[in-house]
Amino acid sequence: MTAHEIDYQIFGEEMQYVEIELDPQEIVIAEAGSFMMMDNNIQMQTIFGDGSKQQSGIFDKLLSAGKRVLTGESMFMTAFINQHHGKGKVSFASPYPGKILPIDLTEFQGKFICQKSSFLCAAKGVSIGIEFSKKLGRGLFGGEGFIMQKIEGDGMAFVHSGGTLAKKELKAGEVLKVDTGCIVGFTKDVDYDIEFIGGIKNSVFGGEGLFYATLRGPGTVYVQSLPFSRLADRIIASAPKAGGNSRDEGSLLGGLGNLLDGDNRF
Repeated sequence: MTAHEIDYQIFGEEMQYVEIELDPQEIVIAEAGSFMMMDNNIQMQTIFGDGSKQQSGIFDKLLSAGKRVLTGESMFMTAFINQHHGKGKVSFASPYPGKILPIDLTEFQGKFICQKSSFLCAAKGVSIGIEFSKKLGRGLFGGEGFIMQKIEGDGMAFVHSGGTLAKKELKAGEVLKVDTGCIVGFTKDVDYDIEFIGGIKNSVFGGEGLFYATLRGPGTVYVQSLPFSRLADRIIASAPKAGGNSRDEGSLLGGLGNLLDGDNRF
């Protein structure tokens, strides 16, 4: 095994965090902003790229960091190192309500493909790169565009999802149709494409977008019930408008409706 072998425990239900236990000199890497807490004997260090090839030249490091920028992430990551002779713990929190998914890459033939921005943390030695789509339709109409993240190696990695997490095992040739934003990730043998919903009424009045993703087995697919983009849209839609206007301004009852239903927040 080239990646560090780490132990972990996930806590919580709707707002989860993962606690990583490190042996002496073991390292875990994480996205900036995901850190929650750590023991006093853990040291934090900012690194360039994902840290999987720290002994490589400056060009390889720049390439690794550049790939992360393409997926919408920072060029830098944070490494947490246990410098003590005993065990130490460090914890990372999910950025919004949902579930943390542990990925043992040895069980997925060394590669897992996920939506960008879903990576949380991983053992040192795990590579976080980009997965380019070779099909034009995915890039033009897919919620994740041409680029998705790929996590490679033989260690543990952790990704987060929104809402409830569903796991689907697809047989060879079996197809699952999913809202493009609801995909968390899938194994490398799953074929991923974009399909037009079809029909004038569906397209104009359906309210579900014009395209959905088709995932064809064999392989494992993870689906989230509440993508962050959908959650953000609902929050923005319910927010008070400029000037203090109510969200029910255009309704027949207007402000009276709020008094009747007890909703006086706005």
